[in-house]
Amino acid sequence: MQKIIIGNLKMNLLTIAERDQYLESFKKELKKSKISDLDVVLCPPAVHVENFVKKNKTKNVAIGGQNIFWEDRGSYTGEISAAMLKNLGAQYVIVGHSERRKYFSETNVDANAKIKNALKNGLVPIYCVGETKEDREAGNESQVIAEQIVEGFADISSAKAASIVVAYEPVWAVGSDVIPKSDEIMQVKILLKRIFADAYGITVAEKIKVLYGGSVKAASAKQVCTDAGMDGVLVGRESLIPNEFIKIAEIINANQF
Repeated sequence: MQKIIIGNLKMNLLTIAERDQYLESFKKELKKSKISDLDVVLCPPAVHVENFVKKNKTKNVAIGGQNIFWEDRGSYTGEISAAMLKNLGAQYVIVGHSERRKYFSETNVDANAKIKNALKNGLVPIYCVGETKEDREAGNESQVIAEQIVEGFADISSAKAASIVVAYEPVWAVGSDVIPKSDEIMQVKILLKRIFADAYGITVAEKIKVLYGGSVKAASAKQVCTDAGMDGVLVGRESLIPNEFIKIAEIINANQF
């Protein structure tokens, strides 16, 4: 299975000049790189999606959104629909990110509605799951993650489920420079694959990509991805620095087979 690296640029790139500088730098770093067998996804703020799509000329680089609403259109002031992103040329969208859950009280049920709408409109959902520090200290991480998966995938067919990307993002690790050990990450992947196999069968379970997200850096990329048996990574802060992001991509690319 070809691995994937996703950059979540979050609420950054405040000006047109900053955006253009980022794209130029990313293009330059990508051209110098030795990435050949890796899917790359950049998820900029919604206001930049159209420009990122227009300026992206690389075959294995796709553009995604950071969030969507669960309806296609209507009186939902300030929201962005999957249909909008798709029609701008986006191919992916992040759903259920820990920051959406924390700051906007989004639930697994909300994520499920968004995943269904993304799939309906031909977008690949990147569904984020993971435990908080409190969950971990209480020993409830497996139960929390299982609930996020069961509720997030509710009423989604096998054919649709196979295309979903799941990002394991321990909330306590995000932005903290503290990461789980490789075997701890692998245990989560085993848990997820077991849930998928029970719900959809082994064939579909094998097709669902499981990534790691949370303070991913070049220095830790091999530990959190290759050594942990993951299918790729979801990168936050480091994705804002093109040369660092590409370094992570090169490490994963070189160690994926």
